[in-house]
Amino acid sequence: MNAAPLPPPPRSYDDERTLLVKVFGKDRPGITAGLFSTLGDFGVDVIDIEQMVTRGRITLCVLVATPAGGPGTEGALRVTVHRWAEELKLQAEIISGTGDNRPRREGRSHVTVLGHPLTAVAVAALTSRITEAGGNIDRVFRLAKYPVTAVELAVSGVATEELRAVLAPEAAAQQVDIAVVRTGLQRRAKRLVVMDVDSTLIQDEVIELFAAHAGCEQKVAEVTAAAMRGELDFAESLRARVALLAGLDAEVTEKVRAEVRFTPGARTLVRTLRRLGFQVAIVSGGFTQVTDHLVEQLGLDFAAANTLEVVDGKFTGRVTGEIVDRAGKARWLERFAAQAKVPLEQTVAIGDGANDLDMLNAAGLGVAFNAKPVVREAADTAVNVPFLDTVLYLLGITREEVEAADELDGTPTDD
Repeated sequence: MNAAPLPPPPRSYDDERTLLVKVFGKDRPGITAGLFSTLGDFGVDVIDIEQMVTRGRITLCVLVATPAGGPGTEGALRVTVHRWAEELKLQAEIISGTGDNRPRREGRSHVTVLGHPLTAVAVAALTSRITEAGGNIDRVFRLAKYPVTAVELAVSGVATEELRAVLAPEAAAQQVDIAVVRTGLQRRAKRLVVMDVDSTLIQDEVIELFAAHAGCEQKVAEVTAAAMRGELDFAESLRARVALLAGLDAEVTEKVRAEVRFTPGARTLVRTLRRLGFQVAIVSGGFTQVTDHLVEQLGLDFAAANTLEVVDGKFTGRVTGEIVDRAGKARWLERFAAQAKVPLEQTVAIGDGANDLDMLNAAGLGVAFNAKPVVREAADTAVNVPFLDTVLYLLGITREEVEAADELDGTPTDD
């Protein structure tokens, strides 16, 4: 049997004359089809297409090869396109040139900017820093308008690490959140998300909820705050706080579970990740008495936490088993990744405290969520708005995609 002939190599337009056809005006159905039908009458090859709609106004750009037949045919194409546009009360512009778009330079990054609100001053400052660093903005795309404004910029010409170092302090000064990640397949391949629990997945510190029932909430809160700032060894501080719970009736666990408040967007984040095939885990310096319940509520894949020891129905003031501390969280991230058969570079870790630092550094992408300063400075990126589902935008997922999936399932997006 003879093999099928190979297709001809793709045509290069680098040295050929091309036409950039721009159409803009009030959007309505059929504009794109109408323009290409008009161009199709002249047998031109389509090289590139860009279209966007902003507040009901369309901008459609089409790069085509110059039609065969010489200047007379090109002139006829111009007249026909302008006449078609005028009939639809659109404006058209046709620009002659040579070749295709220039290839993007080396050093390609995705820059995601989150603002609440996103001001023109902030955008001006960040884009100026990109230019000063030698970068070029190749494309801008809005990911979300709610609950924050999120835009993504495709940048080339400067190394990702250098660009992150330049933009991070400017973002802090402008009070916006920014993530700078290297362009490539790896960005879309992150398949395991591991979250801290207290003050990340939930709004509370679980040990403080237990302490409130034991009458020692203030003492526990002071030790917790010092530990999260990195001023105390976590394991030592955990034992000190747990000791204050000695004698508390273990039945209080049901009350504490009922008092736990999810962070806004937490359910949406987990639900969307699972729809996309991600595996989701939690790792906590808190207690299995609560995290086991969270696993059931959210359908999580993995979980690790400390366990309060119970004897004769009362807490003893001790924990059992391996303590989940700063180093322990990183170890559990590695274990979860191994169980999920996901390389570490394809993991995302989210946390807020100093005891999350090792985990954030070990993951492919470490996200500091409303974190302490020491954590924000060390993480790959920081989110400082109170909506956990904004992490989706850092992965290139749009709000429209989230809402469309929720609407299809009949699930309320807002939680």
